[in-house]
Amino acid sequence: MDLETLRFAKFGLLDEAVTDWTTLVGKLASLKEDADEGLRVQANKSNWTGENEKLSKQFIGRTAGEFADAHTQATSIRNILRDTCSELKDYQTKLKDAIERGLKKNLTVVSTAGGGFTVSMNIHPDRAGKGTSVPSHTEADVTALRDEVQKILDGATQSDSSATKVLKALVDQSKLGFSDANYANRDTAADALKEADALAKLAKKNPEDLTVKEFDQLNAGLKKYANDDLFAERFATNLGGKGTLEFWADLNQPMVNPQLMHERREQMDDLQKNLGLTLATASQSDTAAMETWKRDVVSFADKPLEKNGGMPFGGQVMSNLMRWGDYDDKFLNEYGNKLVAAEKKLTHNGAHVAWQPLGMSPVLNHTGTDTGWDPMTGYFKALANSPAAATEFFGDTFVTKDEDHDFKVEGKDERRSLSNFEYFFEERDWPHDYDDDREESIAGRNNLAMALEAATTGHPAGEMPTADLPPHSDAQAKLMESLVKSIAEDDTRLTKHGYMSDSMGQIASEYLPDINRATTDTNSSPNATQGEKMARDNVERLFPVAGSEAILDHRDVSRFLLTVGQDPDGYAAVQVSQKAYMADLMDYHLNPELPESQRYSGDQKLLVHEIAHSTGEVSAALNVGRQEALAGEAEEADKKYEQSVAKWKSGISGGIGTGIGVGVSFIASPVVGAAVGGGATTVSGVILEQMFEDAEGKAKDEAGPKMGEKWENGLEDSIKYAVTAADTAARVHDLPNGSDLVESARTGSRNGYDLGGGFTESVAKDLHTDI
Repeated sequence: MDLETLRFAKFGLLDEAVTDWTTLVGKLASLKEDADEGLRVQANKSNWTGENEKLSKQFIGRTAGEFADAHTQATSIRNILRDTCSELKDYQTKLKDAIERGLKKNLTVVSTAGGGFTVSMNIHPDRAGKGTSVPSHTEADVTALRDEVQKILDGATQSDSSATKVLKALVDQSKLGFSDANYANRDTAADALKEADALAKLAKKNPEDLTVKEFDQLNAGLKKYANDDLFAERFATNLGGKGTLEFWADLNQPMVNPQLMHERREQMDDLQKNLGLTLATASQSDTAAMETWKRDVVSFADKPLEKNGGMPFGGQVMSNLMRWGDYDDKFLNEYGNKLVAAEKKLTHNGAHVAWQPLGMSPVLNHTGTDTGWDPMTGYFKALANSPAAATEFFGDTFVTKDEDHDFKVEGKDERRSLSNFEYFFEERDWPHDYDDDREESIAGRNNLAMALEAATTGHPAGEMPTADLPPHSDAQAKLMESLVKSIAEDDTRLTKHGYMSDSMGQIASEYLPDINRATTDTNSSPNATQGEKMARDNVERLFPVAGSEAILDHRDVSRFLLTVGQDPDGYAAVQVSQKAYMADLMDYHLNPELPESQRYSGDQKLLVHEIAHSTGEVSAALNVGRQEALAGEAEEADKKYEQSVAKWKSGISGGIGTGIGVGVSFIASPVVGAAVGGGATTVSGVILEQMFEDAEGKAKDEAGPKMGEKWENGLEDSIKYAVTAADTAARVHDLPNGSDLVESARTGSRNGYDLGGGFTESVAKDLHTDI
């Protein structure tokens, strides 16, 4: 900034801009509150039908989010403008004061061509008027004034230029919509960009020259700024796509820097995580430089980083940095397509194994779960954090029937096409990898299970559904259909890898309306008779489903539940959720204010009987699996089941995540008076409190498992919870026929449990239960 510009600057327009942005921030804050507390809350309460089930609620949720992002971005811009305006005014005042002080010493500051300035004598004593006293000064005074003015101009220039850089970087973050980058002031944003430049410079060093101090500086900086939008984009693009991959690959080369590895080996996992989180944040940016970074990373996913070939491929490196954070969906899918291309090439379209680590292969993953040599392991973890990308990936085609491969149509000598789901879940020849204890690694398939959890449910694996979660889409429901059918077809796909069952249980718990519909054996086909269609309509009212339904076969569902039930965590996820679902259904259907069009039947006893019957059947299928898993097992193994049920209290306490169908209007009725038990406040809460109390008690029970006793105990529990749900719902809604409803719940639960147990055993004689 030159002398004249700062000295005579008028800040009226900048003041007006700050005022305008402040006004805008206030209006956006109001709109954000209206969208969040009004629009979104009402959308979550509304009973969507037709296409609104699939589109409107999701659109409203995104719109509310855009208002929040708009408010955040406007606030950041206002803060940056306000800081810059204040600083420039301060620099202008300092400049004028300096010039005024100079005049008192007969020194003047004059601008020169090109934006410079000079300090010279203002009035030469020889030319001063007669009798005029001219102040004296020394050469030191000239130098001091010159340095002071230059420092002021440098500060103003830095203030102005940093504001320009920060504002441009902030606006460039998102091509469409608004960025959620949040900065309280300009200096915070400017410091983030400065730190990104410094740390990128360290990461560009030859790894053999990286000191322990520099390693610590890099690790600490990435940890601090991993979620900072401007920092992440600047750091990643400074390194470049190939440079990012080379940094992690070279740092992990054996003996490249023995001293560093000796002193900081235990911190490599932290650096891996902090770098991965930073890159995840950066991937959400839409800047031109970041788009180039993404293209470069994708282009190297299926090829070696070195010109002379060999491994690792770029995908083997990048996948290990993807295990944390939320990566951009489009980038993940483009990257995944390249990984699949590499998989097909190296395995000859799935004919044999690839990515097998050898003794001298560098360790690319430092979490201790696996070596990181199989790129799908890290990639599946990334999909587990990015549901939309996961759904798209598993629905994509791995091989077509026209390609050269060995996958045949059952019973025929002709090739069939395979989706990514079918290949990775059913057909892949997985490489043998090892964890830090030299045990066979389970990370690959476990991450696959979590990716499927995200893909089918629509939320990151390990989380519970929220009110904002959109109803299941067609693609999610189709994947659920494929998953249930696949496990029912060959239970060893799960029983040989029981650690995947917790994800399968979570998935099932979020498709309970679809599962309960399947147990009714009603025909959902367009070719159904009029009578079948009427029966189906009743079932759809009994078990309402928002969004797309997963059309499941009764036999497949029973086999699926039996298989999931052989794992304590899978069993607990479905068993607990089904009981809460039953209670919610009774509360919902027994509410006198329920519109006639949504009623299953005017006969409340029939209604309660059918709900209890379906729940009894689901519980029976799970308990058959539990029985088989515990056959001949010790008492300790049985306790794990009750401990898993008790553990679910923290995840589902108060009925969070349960309901009569994701997206369907349902506000759990509060319980009062004698109906409430413990801290429960809803009908489902009463059931859960009782379940968890029972589970905690049984987990401490010293009695060893006996098959007959366990089956009878399961029946007794099923009846007890059904009766409690019916009784509590009847009290909540002040129904006069509570005793009749309790009896209907009792008989319905018993009949469903007995029928479900017999049916499950009859359709599952071939299943492998010796896990």
